[in-house]
Amino acid sequence: MRSNDWKTKFREVLTDWYRRERRDLPWRRTCNPYWIWISEVMLQQTRVDTVIPYYLRFTERYPTMEDLAYAPEQELMKNWEGLGYYSRVRNLQAGVREAYETYGEVPADPERFRKLKGVGPYTAGAVMSIAFGIPAPAVDGNVMRVLSRVLLIEEDIAKPKTRKIFEAAVMDLIDRDDPSSFNQGLMELGATVCTPTRPKCLLCPVREWCGAYHEGREESLPVKSKKKKQETVPQTVIAVKSPDGRWLLEQRPDDGLLAGMWQFPTAETGDPAEAVRQITERHRLDLGPLKEAVRFKHIFTHRIWEVEAFEATSSAVGVPSGRSGWFLPEEINSLTLPNPTKKVRDAVIGG
Repeated sequence: MRSNDWKTKFREVLTDWYRRERRDLPWRRTCNPYWIWISEVMLQQTRVDTVIPYYLRFTERYPTMEDLAYAPEQELMKNWEGLGYYSRVRNLQAGVREAYETYGEVPADPERFRKLKGVGPYTAGAVMSIAFGIPAPAVDGNVMRVLSRVLLIEEDIAKPKTRKIFEAAVMDLIDRDDPSSFNQGLMELGATVCTPTRPKCLLCPVREWCGAYHEGREESLPVKSKKKKQETVPQTVIAVKSPDGRWLLEQRPDDGLLAGMWQFPTAETGDPAEAVRQITERHRLDLGPLKEAVRFKHIFTHRIWEVEAFEATSSAVGVPSGRSGWFLPEEINSLTLPNPTKKVRDAVIGG
């Protein structure tokens, strides 16, 4: 049974625990709203330990909003290479440019900030609360898991409409004097203690007020429906080498998966003969015999690529189209390459 003042005690204990136990992360050492914005975008769907070196390099290379706003796209993509979900950095640049040109800074007004390109409800809440101390809900998977268990919320967290329930719950509980520590405390608790499986309930500072702990339901909450089965898509790659040691690469379309990134000639088929037909027609060249190079699977959020890559030579090197070119090995490394292309490169050229 919770006392009438349990919410006050909950927020006090949570924020005290966060200030005492929080991990030392580089974005927690700054009040710069622009840098905090960068960190929040990087952290979406990416592990903390992966983000740290990228964040440090990125803020060193683009220390001001102006630096990022007008950075060449290919350079920007190269500096993001390896983080994945490349639409994030395009939207981040567009949002930063809009903020810089309109306000000259990151606006401290939640409505203005939320209207910028690529700024969703979570990013808006996180930046407003952490950088400016504005009480705003920052609801990510960690927060939904913690509050599902504390408040016994049984709505499906996989459904977008459920977010509103959690945003309301955060605003009911939030520490209005220190919303930064409260929001980050919920996230930290979910990341380190209230984990998806085998939560460390005996180490939890707020277990006294946790409904799931007292009812023994911590493993059954939150409720989350299963994702749709990922589509498997065959990809045949032919790494084509010219007589003078250059390799043919093509640039993907500016929209869609891996937009604007470079790859060896690829056909969406599992039939090598059909891939040869498509690629020779597309690039107006001939190919020698195929030599198998590597096979692997690459998993995206909604699909799986089954990649079979070959190596071949071409004696008739055509004039490349505007979105393709012949590159020496050292030049390839300066291009923005998705991870599947890196695996093929390592197999045919070496890292």
